[in-house]
Amino acid sequence: MKMKASLFVAAATLTISTSLYAQKKDALEPTAQLRVGLNLANISTTDGGSVDKANMLTSFNAGIIGDVPLSSSISLQPGIIFTGKGSQAESGSPSSINYVKETFNPYYIEVPVNLTLKAPIGKATSFYIGAGPYAAMGIGGKNKIEGKTLGASFKGESDIDFSNDDPTTTNQEEDAGFGKLKRFDYGLNGTAGIEGKTIVLGLGYGYGLAKIASGSNSNADDKNKHRVLSFTIGIKL
Repeated sequence: MKMKASLFVAAATLTISTSLYAQKKDALEPTAQLRVGLNLANISTTDGGSVDKANMLTSFNAGIIGDVPLSSSISLQPGIIFTGKGSQAESGSPSSINYVKETFNPYYIEVPVNLTLKAPIGKATSFYIGAGPYAAMGIGGKNKIEGKTLGASFKGESDIDFSNDDPTTTNQEEDAGFGKLKRFDYGLNGTAGIEGKTIVLGLGYGYGLAKIASGSNSNADDKNKHRVLSFTIGIKL
């Protein structure tokens, strides 16, 4: 009887240990998620980097985010995102005889790398918060204008023109010109949200450090830099 009890305890201990090891192994395996979301984009307008809320532009983002656990509570989250940035401006009222609305909406392929801290808040749910840098490359977009002059309506649009700057040459900017945007953007990210078993709800903020106009000095002041607030939903793969 004692031998059977000892064998049972040993078998139970082995089973529990194996189960715990498997859970720990699974918990520390890299995962990925498909993510889409809404962007509220703007561009800073002052030397201190503040924005005019009236100029906020609605856009979107979509991409894939990896999750590489460094421990049970810390993860590295690299990603590749298609994201819309920019701003809009209005002069006058749509009901008046003179009215202008301009929309500036460039699109980027963005690569964020965030270090996140996770804390469990339920059986299969955790809260996360993180931060890190991002780098982005402009790939397209539109300038749009519409309005009325003395009651006569007008509308037009044009493609956004990016410079062909080489990011490895830090002391000069090739192909800069009037009306051209810098092709490469960079900055800092902040992120927070709720992670479930299959769904991830997130809030993010992108704080651009590069001026968007080609030929401009990013260190001179904080005017004309991207600011993007995003709301996202992710599905784990």
